[in-house]
Amino acid sequence: MDASVDAQLQADGVAFTAADAELLRAIRDAGSVAGASEILGRSRARALDRIETLEAAYGPLVDRRRGGATGGGSELTETAAELLSRLVRLQATLAGTASVEECVVPGRVTERDGELGVVATDAGDVRARLVARDGGDLPDVDSPVQVSVRSDAVTLHAPTDAPAAEGTSARNRFEGTVVDVDEGATVVCATIDIGAPDSLSALLTHESLDRLGLRPGSRVVASFKATATRAIAAD
Repeated sequence: MDASVDAQLQADGVAFTAADAELLRAIRDAGSVAGASEILGRSRARALDRIETLEAAYGPLVDRRRGGATGGGSELTETAAELLSRLVRLQATLAGTASVEECVVPGRVTERDGELGVVATDAGDVRARLVARDGGDLPDVDSPVQVSVRSDAVTLHAPTDAPAAEGTSARNRFEGTVVDVDEGATVVCATIDIGAPDSLSALLTHESLDRLGLRPGSRVVASFKATATRAIAAD
């Protein structure tokens, strides 16, 4: 995992950060808050205070047992385990954006409304944000452009579960066929043939890959927002 990825969850104004995840994992491994504090070089009082703050926002995270015949100790709750899993999924998604791929498709502007336009491409009409090149004017109607879509802006759906176009802000929707699935340690990059010269790529988590059951040959619906799509004047 890229340690530079600053991912955090939010609930009731309280952020659950990588440092909080480190504390919970240390409690899980040490079996006590005191042991975790020693491992991390933190005071037990500060660790307990942070746990109380987190539990007020997220629910019970640490089951603390007093000493006795079994010696007492602490263990994580199911809520804590789910919270750790959610943060890992978010970190995986964000880590993939550092090296995202782009699909670049040539086209021609057919409509323009301010900074947004409709571009005719081999794959169909694409709604995109019009971008000037080198300080020039925005592409106008009938201008040749290059449409680029980042893989982290693409959402994949099973054809039977894809939301209706009018029911989502992702107005660009294309049916296609998965041609490759590259499974990394943290994220998956799926390549989809949508009938354009350049294939479309989409980043997703391993959980989403399993849920969709994606493999080469799978049919999918790819969607992405116009504001996440750039149409730059062609050279």
